[in-house]
Amino acid sequence: MKAPAFWWQARPSLAAWVLSPVGTLYGAVTVRRMAQEGEPAPLPVICVGNFTAGGAGKTPSAIAIAQILAGLGEHPAFLTRGYGGSLTGPVAVTPSHTAAEVGDEPLLLARHFVTVVASDRPAGAQEADRRGATVVVLDDGLQNPSLTKDLTFAVVDAAFGLGNGLCVPAGPLRAPLDRQLAHAHAVILIGAGERGVRIARAAAVRGRPVLHAHMVPDPAVAASLAGRSVFAFAGIGMPEKFFATLRGLGADVAVGRTFADHQPFDVETVEELVREAETAGLMPITTEKDAVRLQALAGQTDVLSRIGTLPVTLQFETPDEVAHLLQAAISHWRAQQDGT
Repeated sequence: MKAPAFWWQARPSLAAWVLSPVGTLYGAVTVRRMAQEGEPAPLPVICVGNFTAGGAGKTPSAIAIAQILAGLGEHPAFLTRGYGGSLTGPVAVTPSHTAAEVGDEPLLLARHFVTVVASDRPAGAQEADRRGATVVVLDDGLQNPSLTKDLTFAVVDAAFGLGNGLCVPAGPLRAPLDRQLAHAHAVILIGAGERGVRIARAAAVRGRPVLHAHMVPDPAVAASLAGRSVFAFAGIGMPEKFFATLRGLGADVAVGRTFADHQPFDVETVEELVREAETAGLMPITTEKDAVRLQALAGQTDVLSRIGTLPVTLQFETPDEVAHLLQAAISHWRAQQDGT
């Protein structure tokens, strides 16, 4: 679905207030669900989630955390439910899988480390263990109680924050912030913005460390976009973030076309997008996540090679602090297993 624009307004709109009773109920149900006790996993579990529905930057954060774990000598494996895919798993993602089978985000994750898709998270953790992982990075599990978590990061986009501060469907929150902060050990704040400052203050009141980070576009692609007029399209949680990134690189976003998050593309739609862009003398460009879904059309159309992609990575300002939190959580888990 597309996130309604009124979600991200600073103050609730009339539509938000009308929906707020439903949002209050939704949030209460989520709070009760989060309070349930999870099953222990055969490996330490590092959870990367977010407070809101929508693209806060969770997938790049999970990849960055897994890379830090690898630098500590661990063998991380991603565990995800594979939103948008048909397979329930547990199944390890391979290059032969499609987004229709496992979802788009798992295909991105699998480019870096072993990735297991499983609707049953405890079974997925068992599969990661069988595949030689020493630690699980649980993608999007803050509100899911099925596994015991040893360290939980909540990812926040500082520019968008929590939107209007209401719960789905009145706003983007999955549950009230304070109730969710009770289940998060640290907050990853991406970028800058007054909304992010307010969340950092709330985290500080709870005694939660705030880890500052920023997105870094691929340097070569970034350089090639300076001064270019582009036809940008995206089917992600917050397409506006992609358009803003392009503008920040010096590109002229002449057209910005949005689709629902995770929406599959068909040949007719993609060919029309490219035809419209090239007729106007614009470069068609999209996100890595969208490009993964476009690959399902390989062999059905020749326009894919004419669509640009902007890869981005997440960089922590204090990676040593992240490494310390990870080491402490893993060491605590292992000490418990040893009975010490």
